Amino acid sequence: MSHVVRNRAKLLARTRRIGGQLSAIERALTDGVECVAVLTQIAAVRGAVQGLLLEVLSDHLDEHVAGQGRRSQREKELAKVIALFRAFMK
Repeated sequence: MSHVVRNRAKLLARTRRIGGQLSAIERALTDGVECVAVLTQIAAVRGAVQGLLLEVLSDHLDEHVAGQGRRSQREKELAKVIALFRAFMK
């Protein structure tokens, strides 16, 4: 069973919280809330998304990289993770 499926409830809860935070930003923009408050909310969403990314990535590395018996398979999985980080850092 995939780690994403195994941790589905936990990951969905985090995703729903992020959705709530995004909705709060939309309301703040609609209501004309001060920019510092909006920026604070945006920073909170960014941190929440990064936390979600790190949780899924950590489980992925455990299961699909470190857990692989064959070196060639570990190297392929590691290359995928590196490509993901390159795209994420742009």
